[in-house]
Amino acid sequence: MLIHVVNPNTSRSFTDKIDHAARAVASPGTEISATQPAMGPVSIEGYYDEAYAIPGMLARIREAEALGADAHVIACFDDTGLDAARQLARAPVIGIGEAAYHVASLVAGKFAVVTTLALAIPVMEHNLVRYGLATRCAKVRAAGIPVLALEDPASGGVERISAEIEAAKRDDHAEAIVLGCAGMADLAADLSAKHGLPVIDGVAAAVTLAESLVRLGVRTSKLGGYAPPPPKPYLGSFAPFSVEGGAVGGGAVGGGA
Repeated sequence: MLIHVVNPNTSRSFTDKIDHAARAVASPGTEISATQPAMGPVSIEGYYDEAYAIPGMLARIREAEALGADAHVIACFDDTGLDAARQLARAPVIGIGEAAYHVASLVAGKFAVVTTLALAIPVMEHNLVRYGLATRCAKVRAAGIPVLALEDPASGGVERISAEIEAAKRDDHAEAIVLGCAGMADLAADLSAKHGLPVIDGVAAAVTLAESLVRLGVRTSKLGGYAPPPPKPYLGSFAPFSVEGGAVGGGAVGGGA
């Protein structure tokens, strides 16, 4: 089984962290292929970054489809480009945000989300409504730390995240915590032990769910909104994304990762 895990931003260190988290939970016999776009923002913090991250991410998914990937995981908690990826891919596509929310709802009556910056809160609240899980989420909290600062031990990021978890337990009566950034993937186990409640990492949740879908033989439905995109040319720098006969073009987009 080949699971393609794509980091929608262009940070190599983030991709390496995501790769490690995915491999840590993958079953024997599951191969993890972790990639990142060749173009786009180094981190995704808000709607503007998200818009410019999607084309390069879709190029990686298209390439992984050609290599026979059995499933794809989008490793950004905003579930960046999830619908477009499902329309493009035949294999199932799972966003780490959606996966983490569903896993948390299986182990707790109420969960809280702890993310990086307040800029991300509206995106996550919107997704929770869309996924039908808003009533299960007590609150989306921000630790007030930029995404890339999570890689700096001197930033105090871990302490801020931990403080928000404590506040979610005390003030929001949260029974589980969802870590709202792929860059927090390595923190879940320690924070769970410290605070005495389930702490869900979206990368691990998504890889595990992706394996389950593959074993069930379930692919993305091609009826309705996830039907293949209709043929049409794309112009300018988006020409490689042109659709011919229901298939997105195979031209190179931005070179290798």
